Amino acid sequence: MDALSLARLQFAVTTVYHFFFVPLTIGLSILVAVMQTIYFRTGNELYKRMAKFWGKLFIINFALGVVTGIVQEFQFGMNWSEYSRFVGDVFGAPLAVEALLAFFIESTFLGVWIFGWDRLKKGVHLASIWLVAIASNISALWILIANSFMQEPVGYALKTFTLPDGSTVQRAVMTDFFALITNPNLRVQFPHVFFSGLLTAAFFMMGVSAWHLWHRTKNREFFMRSFHIGVVVAAISSLMMALNGHVQAQHMVKSQPMKMAAAEALWNSEDPAAFSLFTIGDEPGRRDVFAIRIPALLSILAYNTPTGEVKGINDLQKEYEAKYGPGDYVPPVAFTYWTFRVMVGLGFLMILVSWFTLFRVMQQRLEQTRWLLRILPYMIVVPYAANTSGWLMTEVGRQPWIVYGLQRTADAVSPNVTTEMVFLSLVLFTVIYGVLMAVDIFLLNKYAKDETQIESGVLPEPSADPEIAVSY
Repeated sequence: MDALSLARLQFAVTTVYHFFFVPLTIGLSILVAVMQTIYFRTGNELYKRMAKFWGKLFIINFALGVVTGIVQEFQFGMNWSEYSRFVGDVFGAPLAVEALLAFFIESTFLGVWIFGWDRLKKGVHLASIWLVAIASNISALWILIANSFMQEPVGYALKTFTLPDGSTVQRAVMTDFFALITNPNLRVQFPHVFFSGLLTAAFFMMGVSAWHLWHRTKNREFFMRSFHIGVVVAAISSLMMALNGHVQAQHMVKSQPMKMAAAEALWNSEDPAAFSLFTIGDEPGRRDVFAIRIPALLSILAYNTPTGEVKGINDLQKEYEAKYGPGDYVPPVAFTYWTFRVMVGLGFLMILVSWFTLFRVMQQRLEQTRWLLRILPYMIVVPYAANTSGWLMTEVGRQPWIVYGLQRTADAVSPNVTTEMVFLSLVLFTVIYGVLMAVDIFLLNKYAKDETQIESGVLPEPSADPEIAVSY
Protein backbone atom coordinates (compact mmCIF):
# COMPACT_ATOMS: atom_id res chain seq x y z
CA MET A 1 0.00 0.00 0.00
CA ASP A 2 1.26 3.48 -0.84
CA ALA A 3 1.22 6.56 1.40
CA LEU A 4 -2.14 7.70 -0.01
CA SER A 5 -3.89 4.41 0.76
CA LEU A 6 -2.39 4.26 4.25
CA ALA A 7 -3.31 7.90 4.95
CA ARG A 8 -6.90 7.19 3.91
CA LEU A 9 -6.99 4.08 6.08
CA GLN A 10 -5.53 5.98 9.03
CA PHE A 11 -8.12 8.73 8.81
CA ALA A 12 -10.87 6.14 8.49
CA VAL A 13 -9.63 4.28 11.57
CA THR A 14 -9.33 7.39 13.73
CA THR A 15 -12.73 8.67 12.55
CA VAL A 16 -14.50 5.39 13.32
CA TYR A 17 -12.87 5.24 16.75
CA HIS A 18 -13.74 8.88 17.50
CA PHE A 19 -17.30 8.54 16.29
CA PHE A 20 -17.71 5.60 18.65
CA PHE A 21 -17.86 8.17 21.48
CA VAL A 22 -19.53 11.17 19.81
CA PRO A 23 -23.20 10.09 19.41
CA LEU A 24 -23.51 8.94 23.03
CA THR A 25 -22.04 12.27 24.20
CA ILE A 26 -24.48 14.25 22.06
CA GLY A 27 -27.55 12.31 23.14
CA LEU A 28 -26.78 11.53 26.76
CA SER A 29 -25.96 15.16 27.56
CA ILE A 30 -29.52 16.10 26.59
CA LEU A 31 -31.14 13.23 28.50
CA VAL A 32 -29.17 14.03 31.66
CA ALA A 33 -30.23 17.68 31.33
CA VAL A 34 -33.86 16.58 30.97
CA MET A 35 -33.65 14.44 34.11
CA GLN A 36 -32.16 17.28 36.11
CA THR A 37 -34.84 19.64 34.77
CA ILE A 38 -37.55 17.27 36.06
CA TYR A 39 -35.80 17.23 39.44
CA PHE A 40 -35.62 21.04 39.43
CA ARG A 41 -39.33 21.41 38.67
CA THR A 42 -40.69 18.61 40.89
CA GLY A 43 -38.13 18.31 43.69
CA ASN A 44 -38.27 14.52 43.26
CA GLU A 45 -34.94 13.21 44.57
CA LEU A 46 -35.20 10.14 42.32
CA TYR A 47 -34.55 12.28 39.25
CA LYS A 48 -31.57 13.88 40.95
CA ARG A 49 -30.09 10.43 41.48
CA MET A 50 -30.88 9.55 37.87
CA ALA A 51 -29.09 12.66 36.61
CA LYS A 52 -26.04 11.76 38.69
CA PHE A 53 -25.98 8.09 37.68
CA TRP A 54 -26.33 8.67 33.95
CA GLY A 55 -24.17 11.79 34.20
CA LYS A 56 -21.32 9.69 35.54
CA LEU A 57 -21.50 7.50 32.41
CA PHE A 58 -21.65 10.63 30.27
CA ILE A 59 -18.45 11.97 31.90
CA ILE A 60 -16.56 8.75 31.18
CA ASN A 61 -17.59 8.76 27.53
CA PHE A 62 -16.94 12.49 27.10
CA ALA A 63 -13.41 12.34 28.49
CA LEU A 64 -12.29 9.53 26.21
CA GLY A 65 -14.04 11.11 23.22
CA VAL A 66 -12.02 14.29 23.64
CA VAL A 67 -8.75 12.36 23.56
CA THR A 68 -9.60 10.59 20.31
CA GLY A 69 -10.80 13.78 18.62
CA ILE A 70 -7.61 15.76 19.06
CA VAL A 71 -5.57 13.56 16.72
CA GLN A 72 -7.99 13.97 13.84
CA GLU A 73 -7.27 17.66 13.32
CA PHE A 74 -3.51 17.08 13.40
CA GLN A 75 -3.86 14.71 10.45
CA PHE A 76 -4.92 17.57 8.17
CA GLY A 77 -1.48 19.10 8.57
CA MET A 78 0.48 15.86 8.68
CA ASN A 79 -1.04 13.52 6.10
CA TRP A 80 -3.19 15.94 4.10
CA SER A 81 -1.11 19.10 3.76
CA GLU A 82 -2.13 19.70 0.13
CA TYR A 83 -5.75 19.61 1.22
CA SER A 84 -5.01 22.07 4.03
CA ARG A 85 -3.25 24.43 1.62
CA PHE A 86 -6.06 24.26 -0.89
CA VAL A 87 -9.11 24.74 1.36
CA GLY A 88 -7.59 25.78 4.70
CA ASP A 89 -9.05 29.29 4.39
CA VAL A 90 -12.54 27.80 4.24
CA PHE A 91 -12.24 24.57 6.21
CA GLY A 92 -10.25 26.03 9.10
CA ALA A 93 -12.81 28.68 10.07
CA PRO A 94 -15.62 26.40 11.33
CA LEU A 95 -13.11 24.15 13.12
CA ALA A 96 -11.65 27.19 14.89
CA VAL A 97 -15.10 28.39 15.94
CA GLU A 98 -15.92 24.89 17.20
CA ALA A 99 -12.82 24.81 19.40
CA LEU A 100 -12.96 28.40 20.65
CA LEU A 101 -16.71 28.54 21.23
CA ALA A 102 -18.44 25.19 21.62
CA PHE A 103 -15.69 23.05 23.11
CA PHE A 104 -14.58 25.65 25.68
CA ILE A 105 -18.18 26.15 26.84
CA GLU A 106 -18.74 22.41 26.96
CA SER A 107 -15.59 21.57 28.93
CA THR A 108 -15.82 24.57 31.29
CA PHE A 109 -19.43 24.06 32.33
CA LEU A 110 -19.00 20.30 32.57
CA GLY A 111 -16.50 21.01 35.35
CA VAL A 112 -19.00 23.40 36.94
CA TRP A 113 -21.67 20.70 36.80
CA ILE A 114 -19.44 17.95 38.21
CA PHE A 115 -18.26 19.92 41.23
CA GLY A 116 -21.30 22.17 41.65
CA TRP A 117 -23.72 19.70 43.22
CA ASP A 118 -25.05 21.18 46.48
CA ARG A 119 -22.62 24.10 46.12
CA LEU A 120 -24.48 26.16 43.52
CA LYS A 121 -28.07 27.30 43.44
CA LYS A 122 -30.27 24.70 41.75
CA GLY A 123 -31.11 26.97 38.82
CA VAL A 124 -27.47 27.87 38.19
CA HIS A 125 -26.42 24.23 38.41
CA LEU A 126 -29.21 23.21 36.02
CA ALA A 127 -28.09 25.89 33.57
CA SER A 128 -24.56 24.42 33.60
CA ILE A 129 -25.68 20.99 32.34
CA TRP A 130 -27.90 22.58 29.69
CA LEU A 131 -24.92 24.65 28.52
CA VAL A 132 -22.95 21.41 28.25
CA ALA A 133 -25.74 19.76 26.24
CA ILE A 134 -26.20 22.76 23.94
CA ALA A 135 -22.46 23.20 23.44
CA SER A 136 -22.05 19.48 22.62
CA ASN A 137 -24.57 19.81 19.82
CA ILE A 138 -23.16 23.17 18.65
CA SER A 139 -19.76 21.47 18.49
CA ALA A 140 -21.24 18.82 16.20
CA LEU A 141 -22.88 21.56 14.14
CA TRP A 142 -19.61 23.37 13.40
CA ILE A 143 -17.80 20.17 12.54
CA LEU A 144 -20.63 19.29 10.16
CA ILE A 145 -20.40 22.76 8.61
CA ALA A 146 -16.80 21.90 7.72
CA ASN A 147 -17.75 18.45 6.48
CA SER A 148 -20.67 19.78 4.46
CA PHE A 149 -18.26 21.98 2.53
CA MET A 150 -16.45 18.79 1.52
CA GLN A 151 -19.75 17.25 0.44
CA GLU A 152 -21.22 20.33 -1.28
CA PRO A 153 -18.81 23.30 -1.61
CA VAL A 154 -20.47 26.72 -1.24
CA GLY A 155 -19.41 30.24 -0.27
CA TYR A 156 -15.96 30.09 -1.88
CA ALA A 157 -13.98 31.34 -4.86
CA LEU A 158 -10.90 29.90 -6.54
CA LYS A 159 -8.01 32.36 -6.55
CA THR A 160 -4.49 32.14 -7.95
CA PHE A 161 -1.58 33.15 -5.72
CA THR A 162 2.02 33.83 -6.74
CA LEU A 163 4.65 32.20 -4.54
CA PRO A 164 8.06 33.77 -3.73
CA ASP A 165 9.77 31.56 -6.31
CA GLY A 166 7.49 32.93 -9.04
CA SER A 167 5.31 29.84 -9.36
CA THR A 168 1.55 30.07 -8.95
CA VAL A 169 -0.88 28.01 -6.91
CA GLN A 170 -4.66 27.94 -6.86
CA ARG A 171 -6.57 27.93 -3.60
CA ALA A 172 -10.17 28.10 -2.43
CA VAL A 173 -10.89 31.17 -0.31
CA MET A 174 -14.03 31.97 1.63
CA THR A 175 -16.23 34.65 0.07
CA ASP A 176 -19.55 34.12 1.87
CA PHE A 177 -19.52 32.92 5.48
CA PHE A 178 -23.31 32.96 5.64
CA ALA A 179 -23.51 30.60 2.67
CA LEU A 180 -21.07 28.29 4.44
CA ILE A 181 -23.19 28.02 7.58
CA THR A 182 -26.43 27.62 5.62
CA ASN A 183 -25.08 24.93 3.31
CA PRO A 184 -28.00 22.88 1.89
CA ASN A 185 -26.14 19.70 2.82
CA LEU A 186 -25.91 20.86 6.44
CA ARG A 187 -29.67 21.24 6.65
CA VAL A 188 -30.13 17.52 6.01
CA GLN A 189 -26.93 16.23 7.64
CA PHE A 190 -27.11 17.89 11.06
CA PRO A 191 -30.61 16.60 11.98
CA HIS A 192 -29.45 13.10 11.01
CA VAL A 193 -26.47 13.30 13.38
CA PHE A 194 -28.57 14.93 16.13
CA PHE A 195 -31.21 12.19 16.11
CA SER A 196 -28.55 9.49 15.79
CA GLY A 197 -27.07 10.83 19.03
CA LEU A 198 -30.43 10.73 20.79
CA LEU A 199 -31.09 7.24 19.44
CA THR A 200 -27.70 5.97 20.60
CA ALA A 201 -28.21 7.40 24.09
CA ALA A 202 -31.79 6.09 24.26
CA PHE A 203 -30.78 2.53 23.37
CA PHE A 204 -27.87 2.79 25.79
CA MET A 205 -30.25 3.84 28.56
CA MET A 206 -32.78 1.16 27.62
CA GLY A 207 -30.12 -1.55 27.51
CA VAL A 208 -28.58 -0.70 30.87
CA SER A 209 -31.99 -0.35 32.52
CA ALA A 210 -33.19 -3.63 30.97
CA TRP A 211 -30.14 -5.41 32.41
CA HIS A 212 -31.05 -4.23 35.90
CA LEU A 213 -34.72 -5.07 35.45
CA TRP A 214 -33.81 -8.53 34.15
CA HIS A 215 -31.70 -9.14 37.26
CA ARG A 216 -34.53 -7.75 39.45
CA THR A 217 -32.23 -5.33 41.21
CA LYS A 218 -33.51 -3.46 44.24
CA ASN A 219 -33.66 -0.08 42.49
CA ARG A 220 -36.59 -1.11 40.29
CA GLU A 221 -38.31 2.28 40.25
CA PHE A 222 -35.06 4.04 39.36
CA PHE A 223 -34.40 1.88 36.30
CA MET A 224 -38.04 1.64 35.28
CA ARG A 225 -38.27 5.43 35.01
CA SER A 226 -34.95 5.54 33.18
CA PHE A 227 -36.26 2.88 30.84
CA HIS A 228 -39.43 4.86 30.16
CA ILE A 229 -37.42 7.94 29.21
CA GLY A 230 -35.18 5.86 26.97
CA VAL A 231 -37.95 4.05 25.12
CA VAL A 232 -39.95 7.23 24.40
CA VAL A 233 -36.85 9.00 23.07
CA ALA A 234 -35.88 5.90 21.04
CA ALA A 235 -39.31 5.57 19.46
CA ILE A 236 -39.47 9.23 18.43
CA SER A 237 -35.83 9.48 17.35
CA SER A 238 -35.94 6.31 15.25
CA LEU A 239 -38.86 7.66 13.22
CA MET A 240 -37.24 11.06 12.86
CA MET A 241 -34.05 9.36 11.68
CA ALA A 242 -35.98 7.50 8.99
CA LEU A 243 -37.82 10.62 7.81
CA ASN A 244 -34.65 12.69 7.77
CA GLY A 245 -32.79 9.89 6.00
CA HIS A 246 -35.42 9.99 3.27
CA VAL A 247 -34.94 13.75 2.85
CA GLN A 248 -31.17 13.29 2.91
CA ALA A 249 -31.35 10.67 0.14
CA GLN A 250 -33.47 12.98 -2.00
CA HIS A 251 -30.88 15.71 -1.56
CA MET A 252 -28.13 13.26 -2.47
CA VAL A 253 -29.80 12.49 -5.80
CA LYS A 254 -29.35 16.16 -6.73
CA SER A 255 -26.04 17.04 -5.07
CA GLN A 256 -24.06 13.76 -5.38
CA PRO A 257 -25.82 11.56 -7.94
CA MET A 258 -22.81 9.24 -8.28
CA LYS A 259 -23.00 8.37 -4.57
CA MET A 260 -26.67 7.48 -4.91
CA ALA A 261 -26.00 5.43 -8.03
CA ALA A 262 -23.27 3.51 -6.20
CA ALA A 263 -25.50 3.02 -3.14
CA GLU A 264 -28.08 1.38 -5.43
CA ALA A 265 -25.61 -0.37 -7.78
CA LEU A 266 -27.47 1.42 -10.57
CA TRP A 267 -25.22 1.03 -13.60
CA ASN A 268 -27.41 2.77 -16.18
CA SER A 269 -29.88 5.63 -15.85
CA GLU A 270 -33.51 4.59 -15.39
CA ASP A 271 -36.85 6.36 -15.54
CA PRO A 272 -38.68 5.08 -13.57
CA ALA A 273 -35.81 3.72 -11.50
CA ALA A 274 -36.02 0.41 -9.65
CA PHE A 275 -34.93 -0.01 -6.03
CA SER A 276 -32.40 -2.77 -5.33
CA LEU A 277 -33.35 -5.26 -2.64
CA PHE A 278 -30.33 -7.44 -3.32
CA THR A 279 -27.68 -7.11 -6.00
CA ILE A 280 -24.55 -9.05 -6.85
CA GLY A 281 -22.64 -6.95 -9.34
CA ASP A 282 -19.64 -7.23 -11.61
CA GLU A 283 -17.93 -4.02 -10.51
CA PRO A 284 -15.09 -4.04 -13.09
CA GLY A 285 -17.60 -4.76 -15.86
CA ARG A 286 -20.19 -2.39 -14.34
CA ARG A 287 -23.14 -4.72 -14.73
CA ASP A 288 -25.45 -6.90 -12.64
CA VAL A 289 -24.72 -10.58 -12.13
CA PHE A 290 -27.87 -11.10 -10.09
CA ALA A 291 -30.37 -8.54 -8.85
CA ILE A 292 -33.76 -8.37 -7.16
CA ARG A 293 -35.31 -4.97 -7.75
CA ILE A 294 -38.68 -3.33 -7.05
CA PRO A 295 -39.80 -1.40 -10.13
CA ALA A 296 -40.22 2.39 -9.78
CA LEU A 297 -39.56 2.41 -6.03
CA LEU A 298 -36.27 4.30 -6.31
CA SER A 299 -37.98 7.06 -8.30
CA ILE A 300 -40.67 7.24 -5.62
CA LEU A 301 -38.04 7.54 -2.90
CA ALA A 302 -36.05 10.12 -4.89
CA TYR A 303 -38.89 12.32 -6.14
CA ASN A 304 -42.05 11.18 -4.27
CA THR A 305 -43.51 10.23 -7.65
CA PRO A 306 -43.49 6.91 -9.59
CA THR A 307 -41.57 8.56 -12.42
CA GLY A 308 -38.31 10.44 -12.49
CA GLU A 309 -34.86 9.70 -13.82
CA VAL A 310 -32.14 8.53 -11.48
CA LYS A 311 -28.80 8.69 -13.24
CA GLY A 312 -26.66 5.56 -13.45
CA ILE A 313 -22.94 5.03 -12.92
CA ASN A 314 -22.01 4.60 -16.59
CA ASP A 315 -23.81 7.75 -17.70
CA LEU A 316 -22.41 9.79 -14.82
CA GLN A 317 -18.88 8.58 -15.56
CA LYS A 318 -19.15 9.92 -19.12
CA GLU A 319 -20.64 13.16 -17.84
CA TYR A 320 -17.84 13.68 -15.29
CA GLU A 321 -15.14 12.88 -17.83
CA ALA A 322 -16.51 15.62 -20.06
CA LYS A 323 -16.73 18.05 -17.13
CA TYR A 324 -13.59 17.28 -15.11
CA GLY A 325 -11.31 15.51 -17.59
CA PRO A 326 -10.09 11.92 -17.88
CA GLY A 327 -10.24 9.77 -14.76
CA ASP A 328 -12.24 7.22 -12.80
CA TYR A 329 -15.06 8.96 -10.94
CA VAL A 330 -16.78 5.82 -9.64
CA PRO A 331 -16.49 5.15 -5.88
CA PRO A 332 -16.10 1.59 -4.52
CA VAL A 333 -19.57 0.36 -5.48
CA ALA A 334 -19.82 -2.82 -3.40
CA PHE A 335 -18.61 -1.06 -0.25
CA THR A 336 -21.01 1.88 -0.73
CA TYR A 337 -23.90 -0.43 -1.59
CA TRP A 338 -23.57 -2.66 1.48
CA THR A 339 -22.75 0.02 4.05
CA PHE A 340 -25.88 1.84 2.90
CA ARG A 341 -27.96 -1.30 3.42
CA VAL A 342 -26.44 -2.03 6.81
CA MET A 343 -27.31 1.50 7.93
CA VAL A 344 -30.87 1.37 6.61
CA GLY A 345 -31.48 -2.19 7.80
CA LEU A 346 -30.32 -1.46 11.32
CA GLY A 347 -32.38 1.74 11.30
CA PHE A 348 -35.57 -0.20 10.59
CA LEU A 349 -34.59 -2.77 13.24
CA MET A 350 -34.36 0.03 15.82
CA ILE A 351 -37.76 1.37 14.77
CA LEU A 352 -39.29 -2.09 15.18
CA VAL A 353 -37.68 -2.77 18.54
CA SER A 354 -38.33 0.66 20.04
CA TRP A 355 -41.99 0.81 19.05
CA PHE A 356 -42.67 -2.78 20.09
CA THR A 357 -41.02 -2.05 23.44
CA LEU A 358 -43.04 1.14 23.84
CA PHE A 359 -46.20 -0.85 23.12
CA ARG A 360 -45.32 -3.34 25.89
CA VAL A 361 -44.60 -0.48 28.30
CA MET A 362 -47.97 1.10 27.54
CA GLN A 363 -49.59 -2.27 28.26
CA GLN A 364 -47.64 -2.36 31.56
CA ARG A 365 -46.29 -5.77 30.56
CA LEU A 366 -42.62 -4.97 30.11
CA GLU A 367 -41.37 -7.08 33.02
CA GLN A 368 -43.54 -9.98 31.91
CA THR A 369 -41.75 -9.92 28.54
CA ARG A 370 -38.56 -11.41 29.94
CA TRP A 371 -37.06 -12.27 26.57
CA LEU A 372 -37.22 -8.59 25.58
CA LEU A 373 -35.33 -7.52 28.70
CA ARG A 374 -32.78 -10.18 27.85
CA ILE A 375 -32.02 -8.94 24.34
CA LEU A 376 -32.18 -5.18 24.90
CA PRO A 377 -28.68 -4.94 26.48
CA TYR A 378 -27.27 -6.44 23.28
CA MET A 379 -29.20 -3.87 21.24
CA ILE A 380 -26.83 -1.19 22.60
CA VAL A 381 -24.36 -2.07 19.82
CA VAL A 382 -26.93 -1.60 17.01
CA PRO A 383 -26.91 2.23 16.83
CA TYR A 384 -23.11 2.17 16.98
CA ALA A 385 -22.99 -0.15 13.98
CA ALA A 386 -25.54 1.98 12.12
CA ASN A 387 -23.61 5.20 12.87
CA THR A 388 -20.34 3.68 11.67
CA SER A 389 -21.76 2.24 8.46
CA GLY A 390 -23.52 5.53 7.70
CA TRP A 391 -20.34 7.57 8.04
CA LEU A 392 -18.35 5.10 5.96
CA MET A 393 -20.96 5.24 3.23
CA THR A 394 -20.99 9.06 3.34
CA GLU A 395 -17.22 9.43 3.03
CA VAL A 396 -16.33 6.50 0.76
CA GLY A 397 -19.27 7.21 -1.55
CA ARG A 398 -17.83 10.68 -2.24
CA GLN A 399 -14.61 9.28 -3.69
CA PRO A 400 -12.50 10.05 -5.69
CA TRP A 401 -13.18 13.55 -4.31
CA ILE A 402 -11.98 14.86 -0.97
CA VAL A 403 -13.84 18.11 -1.77
CA TYR A 404 -16.63 17.22 -4.15
CA GLY A 405 -15.93 18.57 -7.62
CA LEU A 406 -12.92 20.63 -6.48
CA GLN A 407 -10.07 18.43 -5.28
CA ARG A 408 -9.41 14.74 -5.67
CA THR A 409 -8.22 12.71 -2.70
CA ALA A 410 -5.10 11.67 -4.60
CA ASP A 411 -4.11 15.35 -4.94
CA ALA A 412 -4.66 16.13 -1.26
CA VAL A 413 -2.09 13.87 0.38
CA SER A 414 1.13 15.30 1.82
CA PRO A 415 3.96 14.92 -0.73
CA ASN A 416 6.75 14.61 1.85
CA VAL A 417 5.15 11.94 4.05
CA THR A 418 6.57 8.51 3.32
CA THR A 419 4.81 5.16 3.39
CA GLU A 420 6.86 4.10 6.42
CA MET A 421 5.83 7.22 8.38
CA VAL A 422 2.13 6.71 7.76
CA PHE A 423 2.30 2.97 8.42
CA LEU A 424 4.00 3.48 11.80
CA SER A 425 1.52 6.14 12.91
CA LEU A 426 -1.39 3.99 11.65
CA VAL A 427 -0.28 1.06 13.79
CA LEU A 428 0.28 3.24 16.85
CA PHE A 429 -3.05 5.07 16.52
CA THR A 430 -4.94 1.83 15.98
CA VAL A 431 -3.42 0.22 19.07
CA ILE A 432 -3.79 3.30 21.30
CA TYR A 433 -7.34 4.01 20.16
CA GLY A 434 -8.20 0.35 20.62
CA VAL A 435 -6.98 0.53 24.20
CA LEU A 436 -9.01 3.70 24.82
CA MET A 437 -12.13 2.07 23.41
CA ALA A 438 -11.56 -0.96 25.63
CA VAL A 439 -11.15 1.34 28.64
CA ASP A 440 -14.37 3.16 27.73
CA ILE A 441 -16.33 -0.07 27.40
CA PHE A 442 -14.85 -1.42 30.64
CA LEU A 443 -15.69 1.72 32.64
CA LEU A 444 -19.16 2.09 31.16
CA ASN A 445 -19.91 -1.56 31.86
CA LYS A 446 -18.56 -1.34 35.42
CA TYR A 447 -20.39 1.80 36.46
CA ALA A 448 -23.58 0.99 34.56
CA LYS A 449 -23.91 -2.15 36.70
CA ASP A 450 -22.89 -0.40 39.93
CA GLU A 451 -25.88 0.41 42.14
CA THR A 452 -23.92 1.44 45.21
CA GLN A 453 -24.29 5.18 44.49
CA ILE A 454 -27.96 5.17 43.50
CA GLU A 455 -29.60 5.24 46.91
CA SER A 456 -27.43 8.04 48.28
CA GLY A 457 -27.06 9.72 44.91
CA VAL A 458 -23.51 10.76 45.79
CA LEU A 459 -20.80 10.70 43.15
CA PRO A 460 -17.37 9.73 44.45
CA GLU A 461 -14.80 12.48 44.65
CA PRO A 462 -12.10 12.13 41.99
CA SER A 463 -9.43 11.25 44.56
CA ALA A 464 -11.62 8.55 46.08
CA ASP A 465 -11.87 6.42 42.97
CA PRO A 466 -8.82 6.17 40.69
CA GLU A 467 -10.76 4.79 37.73
CA ILE A 468 -13.43 7.47 37.61
CA ALA A 469 -10.72 10.07 38.30
CA VAL A 470 -9.51 9.48 34.75
CA SER A 471 -12.86 10.70 33.48
CA TYR A 472 -12.88 13.73 35.76
